[in-house]
Amino acid sequence: MEELEQRLGYRFRDRSYLDTALTHSSYANELPQVRHSNERLEFLGDAVLGFCAAKTICRLYPEMPEGDMTRLRSELVCEASLHQVALGLGLGEHIHLGKNEQCNGGRTRPSILADCVEAVIAAIFLDGGLEPAERFIADFILRDIRSGRRPARTDYKTQLQELLQRSGGAAPVYTIVDESGPDHDKTFTASVALHGGAAARGTGKSKKEAEQAAARAALEQLDS
Repeated sequence: MEELEQRLGYRFRDRSYLDTALTHSSYANELPQVRHSNERLEFLGDAVLGFCAAKTICRLYPEMPEGDMTRLRSELVCEASLHQVALGLGLGEHIHLGKNEQCNGGRTRPSILADCVEAVIAAIFLDGGLEPAERFIADFILRDIRSGRRPARTDYKTQLQELLQRSGGAAPVYTIVDESGPDHDKTFTASVALHGGAAARGTGKSKKEAEQAAARAALEQLDS
């Protein structure tokens, strides 16, 4: 825990918050003595992160239209962005996972790692208040935008469609093939079909995010 706290830049007064943030539902479901998973913390952390991102965007871009601010916030707090933060912090090695989830690559799964980042934000918020949570978000998630660098646009669906159009192929077809989780924190799985065959899948916290993830996976397959 001390090593992870050093990476996070925050020392917990009550480490049970951090332990819960690192507890995936698959682990809690397998062990009756584990009372809580990090699902509720994900919900709270998502709200704290959204608020801090919106506050920073409003301060840095006072003339930006509302629609552009919404798109920029989505780029900053999307699953791909949080996944990279989790990898940099090494959260995967600390997550408590159930046996099946662990065997199926849960420690490197983008959705699990991104959710864990949100849970850690909530844990810091509950333990120390808004100031340290906002500092963590600024240091690890909003660092580029605070230094004047805008994130690269990640509209993978448009990139995929333009690539197929240039090669004379048909437009990709997206299908939501699975939904899981409670109503307030659903995870969606999308499939994208190219030339009539299923090419790739992706997951996200919204249908649009899942489709973007599927498009990204398809682009990676086409580049390989």
